[in-house]
Amino acid sequence: MATTPTTAAMTTAAPEEGLAINNPADISVIVLYFLIVLAVGIWAMYSTNRGTVGGFFLAGRSMVWWPIGASLFASNIGSGHFVGLAGTGAAAGIAIGGFEWNALVMVVILGWLFVPIYIKAGVVTMPEYLRKRFGGKRIQIYLSVLSLFLYIFTKISADIFSGAIFIKEAMGLNIYVAIIILLTITALYTITGGLAAVIYTDTLQTLIMLVGSIILTVFAFEEVGGYEEFVHKYMNAIPQVGNSSIPEKCYTPRPDSFQIFRDPINGDLPWPGLIFGLSILGLWYWCTDQVIVQRCLSGKNMSHVKAGCIMCGYLKLMPMFLIVMPGMISRILYTDTVACVVPDTCIAACGTPVGCSNIAYPRMVVKLMPNGLRGLMLSVMLASLMSSLTSIFNSASTLFTMDIYTKIRPGAKEQELMIVGRLFMLILIAVSIAWVPIVQSAQNGQLFDYIQSITSYLGPPIAAVFFLAIFFKRVNEQGAFWGLILGLLIGLSRMIAEFAYGTGSCAQPSNCPDIICKVHYLYFAIILFVISVIIILTVSYLTKPIDDVHLYRLCWSLRNRKEKRIDLDAEEMEEEPVFEEEAFPDKEQGCCRKAYNWFCGLETIAAPKLSKEEEEALREKMMDTTEDPFWRRVVNTNGIILLAVAIFCHGFFA
Repeated sequence: MATTPTTAAMTTAAPEEGLAINNPADISVIVLYFLIVLAVGIWAMYSTNRGTVGGFFLAGRSMVWWPIGASLFASNIGSGHFVGLAGTGAAAGIAIGGFEWNALVMVVILGWLFVPIYIKAGVVTMPEYLRKRFGGKRIQIYLSVLSLFLYIFTKISADIFSGAIFIKEAMGLNIYVAIIILLTITALYTITGGLAAVIYTDTLQTLIMLVGSIILTVFAFEEVGGYEEFVHKYMNAIPQVGNSSIPEKCYTPRPDSFQIFRDPINGDLPWPGLIFGLSILGLWYWCTDQVIVQRCLSGKNMSHVKAGCIMCGYLKLMPMFLIVMPGMISRILYTDTVACVVPDTCIAACGTPVGCSNIAYPRMVVKLMPNGLRGLMLSVMLASLMSSLTSIFNSASTLFTMDIYTKIRPGAKEQELMIVGRLFMLILIAVSIAWVPIVQSAQNGQLFDYIQSITSYLGPPIAAVFFLAIFFKRVNEQGAFWGLILGLLIGLSRMIAEFAYGTGSCAQPSNCPDIICKVHYLYFAIILFVISVIIILTVSYLTKPIDDVHLYRLCWSLRNRKEKRIDLDAEEMEEEPVFEEEAFPDKEQGCCRKAYNWFCGLETIAAPKLSKEEEEALREKMMDTTEDPFWRRVVNTNGIILLAVAIFCHGFFA
């Protein structure tokens, strides 16, 4: 085969791969990238209010549509996407791109149905919304803790691991040295800058990611001779297996490689699961996850929030063409390496016996791009890694500070909350680094499947609670709590069983019982969601309902009520300093103290004391969802167009 000499050359030249980026052009591009990112972060530190909870965690509700849209996209597209999407594309074709296109529908649901309720509720975090909606503390604390674990297991560690794969391919650095350097820079401007710095740097990262990945895609399609040749050559990209007894289906491209909707029984991504199961995961991720929703809550008004969601939706069209298809081209160019199935060959190529599809995108960057552009693509990977991590660090810090720490110390002052939030990021980083080896051993060469399966086992009960909380006012705290607990136990039982038996591979299938592991994780998400809904509704209807006076502007049917809401835990809320400025003694501070306070966003600016009427007016402004009629029509029209585009794309590649 034509790919054999290339592959052989790559195998024998393995020690030199660490020297792929050691020329002045590449190094200059990378250094310039870091300088620009740090400059943007410092500018955001200087120009925004970071000294209050509202300023640090919600950017003062001052963001316009284009940074919101760019930040939503950059927060979602991490290095796990470049490695996982491209790798799965190389192994199984375009169907994995359906995960990205599902977002076109979910961002409309987020901006038009969920965010208005969150803003009217006046919340900073998603667990805080559930506390207002249901009362009590146990759901809020439960969801905060579970969300932090999900961040560590499925987001931070997976992104760090996938970023490390690329760095190892491109630079030959020790994985943990590279990780610590990246996380130090990432945490620096997240800890100091707050959400405003994260959103502005995310906007820059989005631009870099798009430019770099578009250039690589053009190079890749030129290398294979255009789209028609790409389709033909992919279906013939079969690795050499020698005298191995591995079944043919394990190393030949799938017959349905260029179809999104696949067989409901035997398909690797069955179409009912892709439509319904993935929508449940999308509901959890796009409409209830702190990382995503927090960006929308920072919008200056609802029209900007909706426009940001639309921009994110259009950007989510691109990963199919900029990540999935280039990953498939990598299989064409480096067939024996990327598509290897013989364990000894795979170990020699990438150190994993079950396959090397995860190196599809990094391998193409290192081998295909010229000097300078290779450095740009490394910057793209660093951008995706850092933008995703900064978003998660900031949101995780918000969850811990506002939902857990304020329960431990109800009387904590504004400055104390700021310091604790930043210190918690450092702890989160340490735990995430410690978890990387576990991800490396657990994913068995299928990073994207690892991420999606974990969310399928833990996410549906959360999605069910938020969905019913907003659209069914009859649901109460008892129903929501038991739905979460029993749903978690069911999901954990499947997850633990699958990890205990192992997922196996095509060549060496797992011996996990069919009733446990043969149910596709997307089907399991549907089953778990339905069971959780039944539990929540059953327990709610068997217990006392919540009076409407406690639900004004907290659920869809009561969203426009003007009466004063009596919060179920009003006394506890009064103790929490959510937007309350801390008073400081008027005394002179030294230069070092002033510099420290400015760097950490803890400086205080003398301002006149607001009257109760002015404080109430400010609070009303923060919870305002009114829109200019003209711009409302503009964003609504664009929302309909986006949905039409989503339907067309699914139909075209169905």
